[in-house]
Amino acid sequence: MRLLVIRASAFGDVILTLPVLKGMAQKYPGIEIILLTRKNFQPVFMSQQSLKFFFPDFKARHAGLRGILRLYKDLSEAGPFDHVIDLHDVLRSKILRALFRIKGTPVSVIDKGRKEKRVLVKGDIKKKLKHSVERYRDAFTDAGFHPEIYDTPWIIPSASLVEEAVKKSEFKERLNIGVAPYAKHELKVWPEDYMISLLRLISEKYHPAFWLFGGTEESSRLESLAQKIPDTSNLAGRFSLDEELALVSRLDFMISMDSANMHIATMAGIKVISIWGATDPLAGFGAWMQPDDFSVRISV
Repeated sequence: MRLLVIRASAFGDVILTLPVLKGMAQKYPGIEIILLTRKNFQPVFMSQQSLKFFFPDFKARHAGLRGILRLYKDLSEAGPFDHVIDLHDVLRSKILRALFRIKGTPVSVIDKGRKEKRVLVKGDIKKKLKHSVERYRDAFTDAGFHPEIYDTPWIIPSASLVEEAVKKSEFKERLNIGVAPYAKHELKVWPEDYMISLLRLISEKYHPAFWLFGGTEESSRLESLAQKIPDTSNLAGRFSLDEELALVSRLDFMISMDSANMHIATMAGIKVISIWGATDPLAGFGAWMQPDDFSVRISV
């Protein structure tokens, strides 16, 4: 049996497929799973050797409506698939799954809980919604599968990769704290002055090494921040994603905004203190299987 699983973005949401995909591989080793996602996300699946990929080219061949039709054609040639599981549920994936359904391929779709989230945002009801990982699992259940989600690291870099990354970074045996101080949306970012004050306080009391994580586009901003805090190194733009994943796995804990780095650290089995601004873990996007009191939120 062959399954096509669709989740092309965003990075954090793709990372959250890890527990379910690993659970599927462990419970159904004879099923071939092909994940449609972006090529630059592949390293996070380094420990899932049985997983196969289809990398779309959304900037050229698969751009626009004609591109979606080409994507369907290319996927059909890579098939056949016994079932399509759409974990994205956006316009592009809706068109794709409709085309597969027309040709007789069974389709299952994630329930994103959009109505529940609108109620949560309005403030009428304040309750913790189903987590994205659980919603992914439900989509597989709808397709007739029952993956078990184990409490274990889902990102497991090889010993050789860890050794190389540690050597390159001059990582030392001491208290090592990862910090991901930025996010794609500014309303998710804790004011920089507050972060600097927090890290200086931690530095004075515990004398750790701080490791700054972020996107390449944040590199200069992170470099400036590193100059203001003792024993701080900026990794952005200097290390590949594989190497960053290896270093994350060696951290004692991570301090992060609501960002992909929060999910990366969680999936690597690292404790994460997450700081929330315009978003809220109640919506189901929090750090998976981390204690609730590790999430620092605005009181509402």
